[in-house]
Amino acid sequence: MKEQHNKNTTLVKDIIIGMSDGLTVPFALTAGLSGVLNTNHLIIVSGLAEITAGCISMGLGGFLAGQSEVEHYETELQREYSEIESVPLVELKEVEDIFTKMGVEQKLSKEVAIQVSKDKNHWVDLMMKLELMMEKPAKNRAAISAGTIAVSYLVGGFIPLFPYIITHSSTTGFYVSCIVTILALIIFGFFKSKMTGRPLIKGTIKVAVTGIVAAAAAFLLAKAVS
Repeated sequence: MKEQHNKNTTLVKDIIIGMSDGLTVPFALTAGLSGVLNTNHLIIVSGLAEITAGCISMGLGGFLAGQSEVEHYETELQREYSEIESVPLVELKEVEDIFTKMGVEQKLSKEVAIQVSKDKNHWVDLMMKLELMMEKPAKNRAAISAGTIAVSYLVGGFIPLFPYIITHSSTTGFYVSCIVTILALIIFGFFKSKMTGRPLIKGTIKVAVTGIVAAAAAFLLAKAVS
C-alpha cells in the first residue's frame, strides 16, 4: 500500500495564511462599519481599500519571508562547503554521529560516512538535510509565496464583502455577510484542520469562533463609539 504524504506543505501553508486573514479582517471591518453606516457604498469602498492593502501587505510579507528563506539556505550551503574544505575530519565525524544517533552501528556509520564523503555534493546535501534539517527552497519560492498569499487573501476578503455589493441595505448586507462568512469559516476551518492533521471538530470550531469574535468586537465597538 502506497503511503499518502502531502508534498505541497509550503503551498498549503501560504493558502492558510492568506485565507485566514482574508476571511477574518474584512469580515470584522465590514461588520464594524455596518454598525454605524446606513449605506453600502462606503462599506464597499472601505472593504475594497482594505482588501487591496491587505493583498499588498500580505503578499509583500510572503515575498520577503520566501526571499529570506532562500538566502538563509544559500548561506548555510556555502558554509557547509567551506567547512568540508577546511575541516573535513570534523565534518566526517559529524556524519558518523548522525548515523550513530539514528541507530546504525558505529563501524557501519564510519563506513557510510567515508562512502558519502567521496562526493562533496552528496556530502553537503546530507549535512543540510540531516544536520541542519533544511530542505532546498523551491525555485521562485518568494514570488510563488507572495502570489499565493495575496490571491488567497483576495478570495477570502471578497466573501464577507460580496453580500454588501448585491444588497441595497447595510443591515441586509450585514446579516447575509454573517451567514455566508460563518459558513466559509466553517468550511475553511475543516479543510485547514484536515490539511494540517489537527482534530477536525476542534480545529473547525476554533477558526469559526476566531472570525465571529473579531467581527462581533468590531461591530460592538463601532456601536459604542457612534
